[in-house]
Amino acid sequence: DILVDGKLCDCDVVVDCKVGDPIPLEVKLTNWSKHSVGPFALTVTPYQDYQNGVHNYELQDAITFVGSNTFYIDSVKPTKDSVYFGALLFLYTGDFYLNIKFHEDNCSRELPLSWFCLPSVHIRAMEPVD
Repeated sequence: DILVDGKLCDCDVVVDCKVGDPIPLEVKLTNWSKHSVGPFALTVTPYQDYQNGVHNYELQDAITFVGSNTFYIDSVKPTKDSVYFGALLFLYTGDFYLNIKFHEDNCSRELPLSWFCLPSVHIRAMEPVD
């Protein structure tokens, strides 16, 4: 599961946030396999989708992470959850998406396929209302 500002994200949800406010990001992974998986890393990369097949990943002036955009995970035991917390800070208005990628450090253990089907996260950063 992916939560942005406490709201569960699925493919049809747009999360609204305010420019300048840190927005909590939570990624919860459940291992339904019979084996522990790990070690691996999870990287969150924001981008803009121009709706013409072009994605802009050069957003260092528009979005910053409070902490790191990469979570390093030793292992997730069978039938257990592992939750990772971070925060995003949007500096400009716009529609943004989060791309979440896994990087395995140990090729002898495969990550659960369901982890590669995480929902698309759509965030709309808006000007604060006074």
